Amino acid sequence: MQNQIKHIFTKTFGVQKEVRLFFSPGRVNLIGEHIDYNGGFVFPCALSIGNYGAIALRQDSVIRFFSQNFEAVGILTCALNDLEFNPNHNWANYAKGVIRELLLRGMKIDHGFDIAVFGDLPNSSGLSSSASIELLIAVMMNDLFHLGISRPDLAVLCKKVENEYIGVNCGIMDQFIIANGQADHALLLDCTTLAFTQVPLRLGDYAIVICNSRVKRGLVDSKYNERRAQCEAALKIFQQHLPVGALCDLTEEQFGQYAAFLPDEVIFRRAKHAVTENVRTKNAHLQLLANDLVGFGAAMTASHRSLRDDYEVSCPELDTLVDLALKNGSIGSRMTGAGFGGCTVNLVKTAQLDHFRSAIVEGYRAVYGLEAPIYVAKPSDGTKELL
Repeated sequence: MQNQIKHIFTKTFGVQKEVRLFFSPGRVNLIGEHIDYNGGFVFPCALSIGNYGAIALRQDSVIRFFSQNFEAVGILTCALNDLEFNPNHNWANYAKGVIRELLLRGMKIDHGFDIAVFGDLPNSSGLSSSASIELLIAVMMNDLFHLGISRPDLAVLCKKVENEYIGVNCGIMDQFIIANGQADHALLLDCTTLAFTQVPLRLGDYAIVICNSRVKRGLVDSKYNERRAQCEAALKIFQQHLPVGALCDLTEEQFGQYAAFLPDEVIFRRAKHAVTENVRTKNAHLQLLANDLVGFGAAMTASHRSLRDDYEVSCPELDTLVDLALKNGSIGSRMTGAGFGGCTVNLVKTAQLDHFRSAIVEGYRAVYGLEAPIYVAKPSDGTKELL
């Protein structure tokens, strides 16, 4: 991939001196979905698939972007003093937003640059291609211009860009794991305090397998923001009775005691998911530490049922993938990411991978007439320069 991104850069921008290469992973959340913005714990890992980038400084203030994944869009050009959101700039808005936010914070970025990007991370799949691009650009700027910003602070900055510049009301999880991932580890993150623990992923005979429904999500246009608003409505009710700052501060007992005050069944189910998912995530982390992979897998499956029934962010295609997985060797299966399409994540014995892959592909094709791409994922480092 390093040679490939070098070739793409040279083909696009010509031969230049001092071309530097970076990699920014995607992420999969093993458990703890839709609770990062509800003050809960999440348990993601960075992936060995993601976005590769090549960058070279210019002598003027012009910025040129090119992505091989959006080849038809071509080279997108802007200047350091003209970084407002432009719908015609497609994927490059994620990059522009990061650069703009750094400049607004007084960071010295005094040269333009050429950037070429190529990724093996499927877009709109729930593996966080947008946060991967944001951190790719943030780390490039941090390293090339010696900005000295910590990884946790870069993650917070990129979340701000996604919330305010792009317009997606996401939580901190995606940016944080992509900034701070460690190979062969997952990261248990407290989304309220941003305290985190690197947890070794000792999977033994099992592998993390991702199945792509190929149903593309559009977060801005989906019901993601609606779900968040419903959780905020529930929180206000609980705060009338308890001194809590987030839904995930509630114990299951407290939820049961005060849930009768919620205005309707929908708000009840949204809040129930947040509270129970947080409990599942904290327990699943302990199960993994204790090498209880069967228990961990059961928690993953329970998470999917809650996302399907209480939070209602799954879709028939994801549910089909989960059903097929559980019938063909997966000990735990769930949708991962914001939902409404995207991917499932599974725990599968490595000895059964060939059977699992063929059963999923054939079963999914029989129902939907589509191929379901399957990836065996390895936990990766966070965004970094390739030396």
